[in-house]
Amino acid sequence: MAGLAGGAMLAAVGQASAADRITLNVASAYPGNLPQLGTLGRDMTKRINAVTGGSIRAKFFEPKALVPPAEMFDAISSGALDAAWSTPGYWYGKEKALALFASVPFGPQAGEYLAWMYFGGGQDMMQKIYAKYNIHSLICGVIAPEASGWFRKEINSVEDLKGLKMRFFGLGAKVMEKMGVSTQLLHASDIYPALERGAIDATEFSMPAIDLKLGFYQVAKHYYFPGWHQQSTLFDLMISKKKWDAMDETQHAQIEAVCGDNIRHGLAEGEAIQVAALKELQSKGVHIHRWPQEILDKLEAAWNEVVAEHNAEDATFKEAWDSYSSFRENYKIWKDLGYL
Repeated sequence: MAGLAGGAMLAAVGQASAADRITLNVASAYPGNLPQLGTLGRDMTKRINAVTGGSIRAKFFEPKALVPPAEMFDAISSGALDAAWSTPGYWYGKEKALALFASVPFGPQAGEYLAWMYFGGGQDMMQKIYAKYNIHSLICGVIAPEASGWFRKEINSVEDLKGLKMRFFGLGAKVMEKMGVSTQLLHASDIYPALERGAIDATEFSMPAIDLKLGFYQVAKHYYFPGWHQQSTLFDLMISKKKWDAMDETQHAQIEAVCGDNIRHGLAEGEAIQVAALKELQSKGVHIHRWPQEILDKLEAAWNEVVAEHNAEDATFKEAWDSYSSFRENYKIWKDLGYL
């Protein structure tokens, strides 16, 4: 009898444990098989399951499987969606300042960017903005510099940009608009069809290994560098406040640890896989160009105008920009001394 009672007690404990597990359904803005952008999100959910020992059951969902990517923010804010794998830059329409926590034109490389986020107040500021919408956000990935764009024709001056229709992301889109480009934000799976049917004339998306996978080279043969608009890009795991608050401190620490590992993996992998992709693109007839300094200077001048306009219009953007630019100004002392 004692044995039976003990067995029943253990079974009850097991059932309670199962009942206490937290389900975390993660909607992704990127296909799970897309290098870096998708694979980092997919692998993140697997690591959460492994590290938590099953106390959190995270599941990765492909774009549109739960909600369309453009609707993820509102769905998490309302509590209808547990979590999402995305980048803060997608939510410029909600809060302009969030774009500063994704990528910044003529901005820092990953090390400096993360230094501001973790030790310069960036992450606290980002979380404060998200908190207004009942969202808890963790930086959970970073990738190396992106390319500047795919064009059907060679671009020899800023005049050649005028009148183009182009897919462009984040704050860089505002710069391109000052160059006379008509921009729109399209998600990964929508870009190639738009380029193929002529709805857009050009596109930027990501780094060579990712762009190769999406097949842009089949439609546009002129590929430009450097990615002045995204020298590094941050990605985040957005979790509904209700879901985050239901987790205990150990689970919080476990997710934070997974995100730290994801950052390490993404940065190292991103730097390692570009050369092979560039060589393959060249073998497919792609012409690789570097922007002339004259064009880069004009783009940077336009960026400075965008910053001034945003600072004048949006107090939250200005607060974030002041923090970011002050950190960079001080960091430059170390950068100039310490790096070749």
